[in-house]
Amino acid sequence: MKEFIYNGQPSRVVFGAGALQHLEREIELLGARKALVLSTPEQRDQAHMVADRLGNRAAGIFAKAVMHVPMETAREAREEARRLGADCAIAIGGGSTTGLGKAIALDSGLPILAIPTTYAGSEMTPIYGITEAGLKKTGRDVRVLPRTVIYDPALTLTLPVALSVTSGMNAIAHAAEGLYAQDSNPVLDLMAEEGIRAIAQALPAICRRADDISARGEALYGAWLCGVVLGNVGMALHHKLCHTLGGSFNLPHAEVHAVVLPQAMAFNAQAAPQAMVRIARALGTEGRAGAAAGLFDLARDNGAPVALKDIGMQVADLDHAADLAVRNPYWNPRPIGSAQRDEIRQLLQRAYEGVRPDTAGW
Repeated sequence: MKEFIYNGQPSRVVFGAGALQHLEREIELLGARKALVLSTPEQRDQAHMVADRLGNRAAGIFAKAVMHVPMETAREAREEARRLGADCAIAIGGGSTTGLGKAIALDSGLPILAIPTTYAGSEMTPIYGITEAGLKKTGRDVRVLPRTVIYDPALTLTLPVALSVTSGMNAIAHAAEGLYAQDSNPVLDLMAEEGIRAIAQALPAICRRADDISARGEALYGAWLCGVVLGNVGMALHHKLCHTLGGSFNLPHAEVHAVVLPQAMAFNAQAAPQAMVRIARALGTEGRAGAAAGLFDLARDNGAPVALKDIGMQVADLDHAADLAVRNPYWNPRPIGSAQRDEIRQLLQRAYEGVRPDTAGW
């Protein structure tokens, strides 16, 4: 039997359609009196809805969250929280908004209540990322883990279908890499496989009918499980590539995950065969397509991009991206250091072109 250590993260989850009705109770349980509500500019209306609901418990709104958490935005948000005397931050939105809340908490220790409206999963992790001088730096600190997470599928009904699919692929990436993490354990393996299954079944249903509350709930349930995996084990090649492409080339976060994931799985397939069996089983592609091809088909068939060239990457930047990706490499079941630079460059080329993966090529 495999030896392992399991250490659950201390967070409270409130899940269900209409769960936002418990917001006031959850703020009370945090012991907070003045909450700064965070959002992206596009989700300002939802931030106002939350602030209106809180009444005089809302310290204010900071609706400037953007992808990859630029250091300048993080500093401005921290200063605003101090200026308003906020003793809690409410992050409503996706990974960008949750990431901004984490940047505030890292500096101040302010408790975060997260209300996810995408499937990013970062609300379940003590992982933060801040971009400065064109480089995205990530780290782990228990101070940034949201104390409470309210999952309300009703808040995801207006999430555009295209973003729902790419966000779902982003979530699946957490679970897929968790299945071959060096610090994985049987409990998280179960969560990972179930999370992939739930999202893989939900995405086609959402594409058929965007307001299918059952499918939205299944996707959010899967995202929660995938987020738990992300928060408890180390990530590998796929996330290193996505951090490089997103932080250094400003590519859209969820779309990068959708494109890179099948290629990274193909690269690692022979080094992590049991993980690939579980991914294919969760996708329902056993006997028809492997894990990598199954993930590619899931993205393509539901309208997600599958080529870096289609989301803003320039072919002239692939060499530099390969150089960056092999610096300070994450642990990976297959080596990905400087000696493998040309292999990583080949992977990026396939991702750039959107080639359906074939593990035999590796």
